[in-house]
Amino acid sequence: MKRQQTAANSLIMTLLVLLGLSMIIPFIWMFSTSFKSFDEVFSFPPQFIPESWNWKNFADAWTSAPFGRYFFNSVFTTAVIVIAQIITSILAAYAFARLEFKGKNVLFLIVLATMMIPIQVTFIPNFLILSQFGWVDTYYALIIPFCANAFGIFLIRQAFRQVPKELEEAAKLDGANHFQIIRHIMVPLSTASIVTFLLFSIIWHYNEFFWPLVATNSQELRTLQVGISSMVASEGGSEGTQWNLIMAAATIVLLPLLILFIFMQKYIIKGIAKSGLK
Repeated sequence: MKRQQTAANSLIMTLLVLLGLSMIIPFIWMFSTSFKSFDEVFSFPPQFIPESWNWKNFADAWTSAPFGRYFFNSVFTTAVIVIAQIITSILAAYAFARLEFKGKNVLFLIVLATMMIPIQVTFIPNFLILSQFGWVDTYYALIIPFCANAFGIFLIRQAFRQVPKELEEAAKLDGANHFQIIRHIMVPLSTASIVTFLLFSIIWHYNEFFWPLVATNSQELRTLQVGISSMVASEGGSEGTQWNLIMAAATIVLLPLLILFIFMQKYIIKGIAKSGLK
């Protein structure tokens, strides 16, 4: 039995290592290519380690397009969306977790059902609504459709339900209203889940490509992902697409998220564990 268990554990570890390598190799290739010269990108057989480390690729990639503007657009829209989602998700989660009102369960099921609908299904009606308001190719188009998030409501609701009701009842006896209960009891005791949703939301909207591509036309409103995709067409020239510069730009875009994840991953694990999600 002990040998069988050891063999099973070894097999599981081998599969996990192979799975991990299959996921990390594309990032290693991206990072390696960002330092290569144009000729090295297409060398055969492929090589992970460049012959010479061309740090100039990062400067060339940054100046090949208005990446300062792209970076501002991505950070600004992501920050506003995340703040709006945190506020709306906390308020809605508290209502679904602690308040009693007619049709609460049905309404919560409707909120959860929206998680099953991909953005590709709703982008046409959303675009038509924004067109009626004259918001196409504005920051409103990038921000307003994402000010509420069903996953955030669900995740934070699960955390709020773990808070003992005795604390809430004690606060009410002391004269606290709902907003004071949320601020002083619910939020401090659900920090891990809130931070988890915060990180997920930042990653989702910082990396968003489809909606900014649809909702904006001008270069001044492009986000980082749309800006990088435009490099495939604009950086071609007579030699072809400059994949070394594109990989350098992609590395620049990835680094903030990678640093954020490294320092905040413990909150993701803790938040998911406390919320009861698998």
